[in-house]
Amino acid sequence: MAPGFALTVFSDVTQCVLLLSGTAALLPNITNNHGRARLFWLLMTLGITFWLAYQFLWSYIEVVLRQEVPQPFVGDIVIFLHFVPMMAALALQPQSIQNEHEARFGRLDFVLLLTWWIYLYFFAVVPWQYAHHDELAYGKNLNALYLTEKLVFLVGLVIVWMRSKKGWKTIYANWFGASLIYALSSYVANWAILRNLYYTGSLYDLPLAASMGWISVVGVMGEDLRPREESSQGPERHGVWVARLGMVVILSLPIFAAWSVFDATAPLRVRNFRLILTLVTMMIMGGIVFLRQHLLDLELIRLLRSSEESFEDLKRLQSQLIQSEKLASLGQLVGGAAHELNNPLAAMLGYSELLAESGLTEEQRTLASKIALQVKRARVLIASLLNFAKQVPGEKLLVNLNTVVQTATKHYQPQFSSHRIELQVSLGNDLPQVSGDPNQLLQVFLHIASNALNALEEVGGGIFSIKTRRQQESVVLEFSDNGPGAREPDKVFDPFYTTRMPGKGSGLGLSACYGIIRDHHGLILCTNRVEGGTTIRIELPAAGTKSLAVAEEIPENLPVPSPEERAPNASLLN
Repeated sequence: MAPGFALTVFSDVTQCVLLLSGTAALLPNITNNHGRARLFWLLMTLGITFWLAYQFLWSYIEVVLRQEVPQPFVGDIVIFLHFVPMMAALALQPQSIQNEHEARFGRLDFVLLLTWWIYLYFFAVVPWQYAHHDELAYGKNLNALYLTEKLVFLVGLVIVWMRSKKGWKTIYANWFGASLIYALSSYVANWAILRNLYYTGSLYDLPLAASMGWISVVGVMGEDLRPREESSQGPERHGVWVARLGMVVILSLPIFAAWSVFDATAPLRVRNFRLILTLVTMMIMGGIVFLRQHLLDLELIRLLRSSEESFEDLKRLQSQLIQSEKLASLGQLVGGAAHELNNPLAAMLGYSELLAESGLTEEQRTLASKIALQVKRARVLIASLLNFAKQVPGEKLLVNLNTVVQTATKHYQPQFSSHRIELQVSLGNDLPQVSGDPNQLLQVFLHIASNALNALEEVGGGIFSIKTRRQQESVVLEFSDNGPGAREPDKVFDPFYTTRMPGKGSGLGLSACYGIIRDHHGLILCTNRVEGGTTIRIELPAAGTKSLAVAEEIPENLPVPSPEERAPNASLLN
């Protein structure tokens, strides 16, 4: 077609259609992706939309108004800025795995980048359009700045192409091809314009149309390949480099300000315009940096709190591991001792039964049966210790803790009375049942009572109170005395820890109690009271109704040994 209005209409409409097709091809990639991949395609589509808007504006002037596009042209800023969202899309690097806070800072870096490119355009181009009209300087600065922008974008494409693989590598390669053709066609077209060889629809527009059509190919490729995030081969440091580039951008402003002041070749109005523009941009960028630093401070505070919580969790875990190791050593010791005790106990039980069947008086037969009863109780206790040593849970039944407490108080009531110790019992009425081994729980309560007895005996008597209550879905038991208190309440559950004289206790009792309560999924804690004395608090979870067989409660007529008969058991637990 010969140069003229018809060729201009055909060329402009064709380019609008090609860009519209490219935008339509990119849109499905926004809806079919998520996260940073969606944001990548959104920013790329936004850049092409800027280009499309510029082309529509150009076509409107040439086709509808039938006028030459003026120089300088106010719409040049649209085509200049269409690369900025695409640069931000590359900075996202959607091909690599990245956490959310890096993406949040990346959006602020995009705003900083956009502000800087707008500043460059207003600094280099706009003064020759409004402050001091100079068409030659306007075109020269615009072409130089636009070429620099295209080169930066091409370099960014090469970098992300080298850092990617598979589907993303193909997409970046095609973006590079389309952008390279566009950059070369723009350069050649500007060369032709300077020599009055260019007109709309000439062969110089053919590479430009090819680059526009290639965008549709990239959009279809992205929809077909559906690339995903890929694990990087090395440590990701693009966030650091983006932040460093942001600092370079800010540090460049004083240089431009100095240029504005000392550039003697520029007119005074141009220098004043650039100086005011630089000061305003410093304020805007300073606000962006302040916001970024504020968000970074919040992130650092969050990480600090998270690290403190992790450190506290680590300390608790270390304490639990130490306690578990102590319990393991205790289990080995108790297991070996229990096995050794079973043999003489079996012999004692056999001899006591033979003695009861021999010709004895009624009183002697009663004593022999008491011996057999206590031997059986000792064997039950040893069986519980073996279960504890092997970390094998005993048989769990539905237990009423009030009944266990009443049984324990019956055991020690005579000794409390003889040592002038007042026993105060307050039992809750609405306690739920717990799932546990009644014999093990009874031994725990007996040992706590024995410790209180020994503590109050040293001060000549006192008060020992037992309280049970319901707390949400658990049962709480509190054993309190007004004795001298524990020297180190945090260590009373450690194996072999004791404050008694040598030979008076081994320090294994409360450690065994700790293991039993933990085996029942409960908590046990020892604290000193403000008014004096010690409180041992036990919390056990209420039994559920599922996977639990209904069992008999502890009978209230358990055999209650006399103080003399109970002494060996007490010494074993202490």
